[in-house]
Amino acid sequence: MSKASSIHEKLQQPTILSYIKDIPNLLSLSGLACTILAIYYAIEGIYALTMIGMVWAVAFDWADGLVARRLKGRTPTDAKFGGQLDVLIDIVSYGVTPAILLLSYGKFEPIFLIGAFIMVAAAAIRLSYFSTYGLAGGTKYTGLALDNNSLILVAIFLLEGSVSDEIFTTILYISGVSLAILNVSEIKTPKLSGNPRNVWLLGAYTLGITAIYSLKLI
Repeated sequence: MSKASSIHEKLQQPTILSYIKDIPNLLSLSGLACTILAIYYAIEGIYALTMIGMVWAVAFDWADGLVARRLKGRTPTDAKFGGQLDVLIDIVSYGVTPAILLLSYGKFEPIFLIGAFIMVAAAAIRLSYFSTYGLAGGTKYTGLALDNNSLILVAIFLLEGSVSDEIFTTILYISGVSLAILNVSEIKTPKLSGNPRNVWLLGAYTLGITAIYSLKLI
């Protein structure tokens, strides 16, 4: 490549912040904002707000994919950037956040570091694997998709208060580690995102979870 061509290519390269204008990326960042709130309130021990943040992070994650597939005029580079952004946010939303939730509920006792590590490591391994090999076509995933972690955990957390703290802590620990194992397993699971019916179901689930946990704050 000539020096002139190299200079021209650099001049054509978009700025970093120019990608913020892309609507799917804005939705991804909105999901990240929900995740940051979930992490903050998990550390503070306000778990109702943590659950609301976690479920809305999933809703925005699904929304960015839906919009990206329907938005006209996006270039392959736009799609590649959005995909990379999505992966980086996913490890925070579905790996780090549940791990911090477990640590917080376990009063940050060292024994919970093991479960937290397994959860984050499984998310990192799964995302790295599919970043390398891609997702196979069809209606099935290999292993449990990471967004299911949050959807399942916010439902499990409804048990809090109905059993003792010791029992619920054990349930949360086992659930988190079990989900991590399923994330990297070879089982076939249905692909939920992208199906219009499932989108409506997620919308109803998100609003329902938000209402339930909002009432717990009153």
